[in-house]
Amino acid sequence: MLRDGLPELPSLFTPIPLREAGDAMARAIAMAPGHGAGTLAWVRAMSRIEAAVVLEPEQPLGAARLVLFAAISALADAVVALGPPEIPVSLRWPATLIVNGGEVGLARLASPPGAAADVPPDWLVVGVEARFVNAPGLEPGFAPTRSSLEAEGWDETDPAEITAAWARHLMAGLAEWERDGPQRVAERYLARLEHDPETEGARRALDTGTAELLWERDGARHRRAWV
Repeated sequence: MLRDGLPELPSLFTPIPLREAGDAMARAIAMAPGHGAGTLAWVRAMSRIEAAVVLEPEQPLGAARLVLFAAISALADAVVALGPPEIPVSLRWPATLIVNGGEVGLARLASPPGAAADVPPDWLVVGVEARFVNAPGLEPGFAPTRSSLEAEGWDETDPAEITAAWARHLMAGLAEWERDGPQRVAERYLARLEHDPETEGARRALDTGTAELLWERDGARHRRAWV
């Protein structure tokens, strides 16, 4: 059954429901200049999770980009809270959600065109997307690197409940960032981040001023940007 609204949504959010064919990221970006922080565009759909929220950060854009990692971590937290405890949930650089080894979702970030990295932007929009069910007619295993939440056992929840849980976890993560500093965002993200051939065995960190991935190998320091 398709829900009319989002359950248990914190009052600081202003939800804007969209039809199933809607684009939450595009709607939030269009509304960002005039509607302010907390505007939450979300798609009413049974097959997918799609939502985007407007933020008004106080940090320069370079540092504020960490919100991408807060958003994908919040989606992972929401999925873990509402799903089978034995199914592994991880992240792939920079912001892809991996469930039981398959790609399920991602997070995206948008800022005003031409915004300078060393100045707080007028707004940011951070959004998430995730497959809840596979497209009709597709058999399990049709794409070994991709999956959906329902296929992995998320059959006692629905996209609206996960969307609301994402919003709550994101709010908690942003409050923790404000209280304890950006390193807390980095720690939460890195705890779930998969290694790849370049970083395998290396100690990793995030540059909280630029949102770049850092690691050291054989005495050489490396960094990886995502923008």
